[in-house]
Amino acid sequence: MASIRQRNGRWQVRIARKGYPSEVQTFDSKTAAAQWARSVETNLDRGIHLPQKGGNDTSFRDVLERYRETVTPGKRGAADEHIRIRAIQRQRIAGYSMANLTPEVIARFRDWRLQTVSPATVVRDLALISSAINHARREWQVQISNPCEMVRKPATPRGRDRMLRPHELDTLLDELMPRGRRSPWMRPLVLLALETAMRRGELLELNWQNVNLVARTAFLPLTKNGSARTVPLSIRAVDLLAGLPHSAEGPVFQITSMAVAAAFKKACHRAKIENFRFHDLRHMATTRLAEKLPNVVELASVTGHQTVQMLKRYYHPSAEALARKLD
Repeated sequence: MASIRQRNGRWQVRIARKGYPSEVQTFDSKTAAAQWARSVETNLDRGIHLPQKGGNDTSFRDVLERYRETVTPGKRGAADEHIRIRAIQRQRIAGYSMANLTPEVIARFRDWRLQTVSPATVVRDLALISSAINHARREWQVQISNPCEMVRKPATPRGRDRMLRPHELDTLLDELMPRGRRSPWMRPLVLLALETAMRRGELLELNWQNVNLVARTAFLPLTKNGSARTVPLSIRAVDLLAGLPHSAEGPVFQITSMAVAAAFKKACHRAKIENFRFHDLRHMATTRLAEKLPNVVELASVTGHQTVQMLKRYYHPSAEALARKLD
């Protein structure tokens, strides 16, 4: 039911209907306000409503909250997903009931997000929304179809292939030298990333009790894809680790993820290196390792990629390097 009232010389309309977010608009005349109210209510009346049973009248905001509290904590990327859920809960889409969460609603959310963020970010948003809906269908008796399955995902750009030239890498490593207040952990962290192709999170979670310098291995109990992995260490990697202060247990690198991100960004700025991220080191390392490990299965066991297609996204050989192999 629409309510129309006069405020400060203008006419405000508020439409509240169960299962939908509130609609509020302000007009210069009461006639315009009434016309808009009739139009909105007509559109709502034309909507196809599923029977309100089995949790279908629950708001999507509440579903997201329950998902955040019960499912998200068990994930590797719990911290990032927590932030993403909170952001979605603040948006208009969260005000819909599960029964009224239609493909059209999802599509409007997609188009609105594309105005301010990259397609890749929107794809991750839609994946989270779809995951929450599917979980609610399986375990919380929410009897709806998944509207995300009917919505076209935005095209994502091709994977990154930014590789540092030799002189750029030398400059970056020089800027990572522990001078003044610069962290003594950054340079060995970057060098070890280049030697092992380990992810930033894997490096920061690496513990001394899982490092065997004699066997030249580093054991990762839990990786991004949820499985364990033992990373073979090159002689250079062993030397790097041996040169760090260490103990019987505890983290190898005494630095936080946020500190690494900030220090790496500043070092790239000082080195005048543009469009380069810490994760690009993994691309460089994978490409280097491919020259030593031409067997795809062996290479994937080192890098932790579960499919050849994903591994391919991290392998960026130069035409010159491929030409030398044709000799």
